[in-house]
Amino acid sequence: MPEITPLTTEELRKKAMRLPLDPGVYLMKDKRGTVIYVGKAKALKNRVSQYFGSHKNHGVKVIKMVENVADFDYILTDSEFEALVLECSLIKQYSPKYNILLKDSKGYSYIKITKGEWPKISAVYKNDDKNADYIGPFTGSFSVTNSVDEALKIFKLPQCTKVFPRDLKKSRPCLNYFISQCSAPCAGKITAEEYRESVADAVAFLKGDSADAVADMKRRMEEAAENLEFEKAAKLRDRINAVKKINSKQKVSSASVKEQDVFALVSENERSCLNVLRFLNGKLIESEFFIIDPSDDKAEARRELIRSFYTIRDRVPPKISVDGEVNDSELLSDWLSSLAGRKVTIYRPQKGEQLQLSEMCKNNAIEKLMQYSGRPSKQAAALNELASLLGLKAIPDYIEAYDISHTAGSDNVGGMIVFKGGVPFKAGYKRFAVKGFDGQDDYASMAEIAERRFKEYLENKDSGEGFGKLPDLILLDGGAGQVHAFLPVMEKLGVSVPVFGMVKDSHHRTRAIASDGGEIALTSKRKAFTLVSSIQEEVHRFAVSYHHKKHSASSFSSTLTEIEGVGPARAKALLKHFKTISAIKEASVDELKAVKGVSEPSAHAVYKYFHEKM
Repeated sequence: MPEITPLTTEELRKKAMRLPLDPGVYLMKDKRGTVIYVGKAKALKNRVSQYFGSHKNHGVKVIKMVENVADFDYILTDSEFEALVLECSLIKQYSPKYNILLKDSKGYSYIKITKGEWPKISAVYKNDDKNADYIGPFTGSFSVTNSVDEALKIFKLPQCTKVFPRDLKKSRPCLNYFISQCSAPCAGKITAEEYRESVADAVAFLKGDSADAVADMKRRMEEAAENLEFEKAAKLRDRINAVKKINSKQKVSSASVKEQDVFALVSENERSCLNVLRFLNGKLIESEFFIIDPSDDKAEARRELIRSFYTIRDRVPPKISVDGEVNDSELLSDWLSSLAGRKVTIYRPQKGEQLQLSEMCKNNAIEKLMQYSGRPSKQAAALNELASLLGLKAIPDYIEAYDISHTAGSDNVGGMIVFKGGVPFKAGYKRFAVKGFDGQDDYASMAEIAERRFKEYLENKDSGEGFGKLPDLILLDGGAGQVHAFLPVMEKLGVSVPVFGMVKDSHHRTRAIASDGGEIALTSKRKAFTLVSSIQEEVHRFAVSYHHKKHSASSFSSTLTEIEGVGPARAKALLKHFKTISAIKEASVDELKAVKGVSEPSAHAVYKYFHEKM
């Protein structure tokens, strides 16, 4: 395809301003003429012109896309709904680089039953073994794997890799035998006939005939009891109870709505994770994950994700639950309704079982995202809870915390600590000696530290390291006053980072989070409470330890300035060289005068002062 002549940003804006205020679809193209983004609009002129104006409200992904736009086309439609339908069709046709495109990596799954005297049951992705029988195909591996695991436990079939009859009676039973989850053929605890009977019952259960399987086992149990085969009857009774227990558990954990999908989107700086839980007949049948690039606009991201998901999945349920706002949700519902041939509702649950399902979906997305990032899920759950509590757009991976310490207004210092991924990152810790004033003023101290920290950022931001990196969240040891001291400095320097205070109770324990608009209680959010408490304790410890060190140095310096001929500068030089007062006491005159800035008379005065006192 021949390259096109790229239009300048100004030319693109002028072209966009000539568009009509009608609904339609626009196609952004790069210099090769390749479609890199497809979007729909209620009013084309308004929507498209936004791309070529100020980037102030644009995220990184949009800015990157606009930088690659050489030209655009558009197609008018009679309604916004027609625009949405056309948008979906064109995205499917062009697979544009900057649209959210979910890749269908899910293949078919099967339940495999090997043949022979000792058959084994397993979940597989291929049906290529001629010496085996298969149940399937199934479209989801999640439900297949879970069902096979349940069947193996209920009917006490081996879950190990041992092969029978090769490994018969060659080892002692494993733990599964002692917790009644395996009949231990490896130790000769079951005959081949009994084993095959267990496999047959398991296959009947897996085929979905659990009621028939229970009825058949009940009949055989009664028959065994009549024949005084009490051990066999007891085994059958245990199997029946296990099947009933599993079914009961499934009903407890199922949704009150028979058929629905639950969506949750979790983001961090570098990536996002979409989790979809799919329910059918009141039971969870599938859990799907997609790792995607993060989006600055989560409401728009959810719209694109839902649209993209149902272009790779045939079944559209009547209910779709989401964990946040969705752009054009009514329009999207209409489109999905047209696909399903019945009404489809998109909603955000606020309470009860549906909210619990949404939280479960979100927690699964966090877990998957942390696995992908190689981070502990415990810290991730706490960070996500904190992000939700504070209304942050993404999980705060890099948190800076500040505290002030002094003694009655003297030796004012500040400490800055960093928590990265929910744990202390000591390489990022910094100390500040407050220099702008004397006396006790925590707010002025916070303002001075804020100014020094973010001026360093502006000078070093190209490095992206140390002070050249902006945190995702700032926490201050204190309340709204500390927050109000920090924010004006950041605003003056053009720096934008969420800032909150950490409020203590009368016993110096973390009680709440303070913002510039009030306080947010922490008590109901256990994971977030524990994390914030840890941050507050650590920043307080760090600031106080620095203050003690500085105060001790000040005390030593005061002792030295009592000596004739020793002022603050010479006292500081002596302490810097010898480190301690004891070392200065033990020094000779020659060693003392060897210190830069210390004259011979001063060295004699210091030596005389300590040795006369001794």
